[in-house]
Amino acid sequence: MATMADATEDPFALFAAWMAEAERSEPNDPNAMALATADAAGLPSVRMVLLKGFDAAGFVFYTNTESRKGEQLGANPNAALCFHWKSLKRQVRVEGAAERVSDAEADAYFASRHRDSRIGAWASQQSRPMEGRWDLEKRVAQYVARFAVGTVPRPPHWTGFRIVPRRIEFWTDKPFRLHERILYVRDPAAPDGWTTERLFP
Repeated sequence: MATMADATEDPFALFAAWMAEAERSEPNDPNAMALATADAAGLPSVRMVLLKGFDAAGFVFYTNTESRKGEQLGANPNAALCFHWKSLKRQVRVEGAAERVSDAEADAYFASRHRDSRIGAWASQQSRPMEGRWDLEKRVAQYVARFAVGTVPRPPHWTGFRIVPRRIEFWTDKPFRLHERILYVRDPAAPDGWTTERLFP
């Protein structure tokens, strides 16, 4: 098992090791993460989303840009993520700015989704009021008919966001609440682009 002792100058290497262990130990959705956003006035909101990719550039998820979180990210790109793996007694916190993925990235991921999920992306007016479940079901039926033949294209309001981290903190539970914490802060002047420090629990 990867531990804090395995931490290097690259936070993504440690995250990859922890994610691989979570995929083996978590019973459901090891890629689930809390996404915190804020509107233009700074009022916060948080919800669970799924990580769909990560590399040295950041952490990627997909959504409807007309949803509440999409509109908040459009008005205020600052965001935070929190992964919590209960089976491993670990968490990872990320703070940074959100930027849209390229159209090519969004198209490729959208094409990989189940056809029904692609239909759902067109049918759901995410975060907006609906009269009843039948309203959604009616819209699904409309788009099933519209895309009865051929591929289902990506809606113009559906894309991915990449959280480009400024800070990444790794936390491990320890007895008597003497937890371990290591913080990575992006620093262009540092040899590997990051500075690290240990934090009191």
